[in-house]
Amino acid sequence: MACERTSIEVTPMVSAFYKHNSGRILLLVALTFPFLMMKAESLPSNNDIETWLPRESAVRTSYEQFKRDFGNEELIVIAIPNSFIGDPIVEATCERIERLPGIRSCWTPSRMQDVMAELDVPPREIRERLSGLAVSRDGKLVGIVAQLSDHGLAHRGETVADLRSALEYCQLEGDAVHLAGAPVVVAELDRLGSQENNKKFFVITLLISLVLLYNSIRQWKLTLTILGLTIWSINATLASIALAGGEMNFILGALTIMVMVFTMAISIHFLHYYQTCRHSEDPLGAALSLAWKPCALATLTTTIGLISLAVSDIGPVSQFGYAAAAGSIIAMLTGLGLTPAAICVFPYEMVERKHRVISFSRLSRAIIDHSRVVTCVTLLLVSVTCVGLFHIRTKIDPLDFLPKQGKVLNDVLYIQEELCNTSTIEAVVDFGVEDVPFVEKLARVRALEERIQQDPDIDQTMSLATFFPTNLPDNSLAVARLLNRASQQQGENDFLAYGDRMWRISARLKGDCSRPPHEVHGDLVELLKGEPIRFTGIAPLLQQAQTSIFKGFWESFATAFLIISVVMMLSLRSFRAGAVAMIPNLTPICIVFGVLGWSGYPVDIGMMMTASIALGIAVDGTFHFLVRYQEHYRAHGCSTRAAHHALNQTGEPIFKAAVITGIGMLALTLSSFAPTIRFGYLMATLLVTALLGDLVLLPSLLALRPERDSEDSQKPDAESSANNPPHFHRPKRVSQFSTRVA
Repeated sequence: MACERTSIEVTPMVSAFYKHNSGRILLLVALTFPFLMMKAESLPSNNDIETWLPRESAVRTSYEQFKRDFGNEELIVIAIPNSFIGDPIVEATCERIERLPGIRSCWTPSRMQDVMAELDVPPREIRERLSGLAVSRDGKLVGIVAQLSDHGLAHRGETVADLRSALEYCQLEGDAVHLAGAPVVVAELDRLGSQENNKKFFVITLLISLVLLYNSIRQWKLTLTILGLTIWSINATLASIALAGGEMNFILGALTIMVMVFTMAISIHFLHYYQTCRHSEDPLGAALSLAWKPCALATLTTTIGLISLAVSDIGPVSQFGYAAAAGSIIAMLTGLGLTPAAICVFPYEMVERKHRVISFSRLSRAIIDHSRVVTCVTLLLVSVTCVGLFHIRTKIDPLDFLPKQGKVLNDVLYIQEELCNTSTIEAVVDFGVEDVPFVEKLARVRALEERIQQDPDIDQTMSLATFFPTNLPDNSLAVARLLNRASQQQGENDFLAYGDRMWRISARLKGDCSRPPHEVHGDLVELLKGEPIRFTGIAPLLQQAQTSIFKGFWESFATAFLIISVVMMLSLRSFRAGAVAMIPNLTPICIVFGVLGWSGYPVDIGMMMTASIALGIAVDGTFHFLVRYQEHYRAHGCSTRAAHHALNQTGEPIFKAAVITGIGMLALTLSSFAPTIRFGYLMATLLVTALLGDLVLLPSLLALRPERDSEDSQKPDAESSANNPPHFHRPKRVSQFSTRVA
């Protein structure tokens, strides 16, 4: 048998080491667990909007310059019933909010009205300007606007919590009070993406994994030990991120589940090899000899697939790639290095099953007897769905990350519909060094505002001109006094920069905007072409982020595919064999993402990552299958029998690993975080679809390979005879796969 031949290749020292030191190894794992857990819990969370946006680009540079010139644009809008206006409690609340370290200034409609009145704006114009900006058009709602300071920008979650406490202290709370703004969204994302919030579905995943492991092992002590090693592996990964100075974000929330399923999948494969070699003189050494190469190659390809994500311009995506790559290596060291110790302490006795869910002996005969038909049908399915890859569209919207029934999302949508939209497109008018009177600049800014408001999706614009009367005094000294008053009331660097050289116009989108913000931005750029104005803000950055997602999807996948193909060819020592072996690994990506493309379903940040990850994981089963296939083919030269033998021997562990991994990924759907839910669904679908490539397409392709002329090919060995019933027949051969796999 294979295990008997290869067991002598393993140095007896390795097996002896485990037999004498397994108890000490597990004790060391237990002693290091508290430290690793403490470091894992210390990981800070960072879901700032800036981290999701392209890191180095002209658009990002322009936005950063805008923030340096005018201060950050982030604000929190507090919507309250109009009946509160005039109540002293509102002004007291505003004053209390202004004293918070994270708030730079706070405005109420009354304060804005007082500033305009002081600058001689007529009452009727004041009402018109405030309508749809700080007061709802039906007059039922008013908005308190709190602008963040630099401290607030660096501590958004803390600032939002302080603001809520201030509102509660002032008895402005309950369903009648609504909050919106980027800081509110980011604070909620931090909460949703935190380890604390993810613990509930992590515990559920552990329970599911415990049931699946016991169903496979049927020994409680060994099952609990392997589950404990899996938890140790997860904490070791998170601790390594913390020690490297990393941060937790909403995408990394899926990392714990991934490391869990990676570790358990390797442990399951090792247990299968141990079962295969249970009659050997040294079953542990023989199992290690059989397992190390496919497990190492599988981990290598998985790591390549994950590191390929580092080509993305989206910060959390590249961070996830590095972190998950480290997790896959730790998972292999745990699954392949510590599972033997667990077996030595708690001996594993195989429980024969009378009834199997799937008979892989029958499945292999059905596939290989009809290998041409199976190959043609599968490749046709892959080809048709593959066309959908060219129709994939991307989407990135922070609001799309929030739970559909959550209060934060409902508050934001309510304020957008009833009061004003917190999403803006910022315009900077640069008058340069030309000597233009202030009054003329004010008039030109107003003219530009009128043109911006021609866009059907722009609701209101706001600039320094908003606080000045339409008809200014002719006396320049009077105008200067008005400007001085306005600058004192409005605050430093809100609407002017470099004296009065640069003017800021804030264009507020409609709550029911009919187009995506980046399209509105593009139309405004075209509309005002030739004017001394540039547009910036979150909207154009989101537009570039969507482009980066699409570009990153193809770049990371292409990088992973090329490198994994080279690894496959080198391990098989054949260019053609490696190329053919990669075809089944494209099956899940072509089918699943092709269907997404055909259906028009948008791909977000989390979904984009799954292609490279799934490619790396799909190759795992391929390596386990090919190791057994090569071994049998080299001995006997019959590709049909080798494919049947490999599928019969590796089909069950590949299937079990995929099911456990897929169910583990489905646990992510218990999250309240939309990207995590979609990531879980898509990964589970990809992993299950990968079985079509590994257990159907790959055996059928290899069965089409011509036989090698060899005397051994006429002599079936005992193991093959047991697996191949007399009626098993070989299909006619084609010359597509004639290169020897060696």
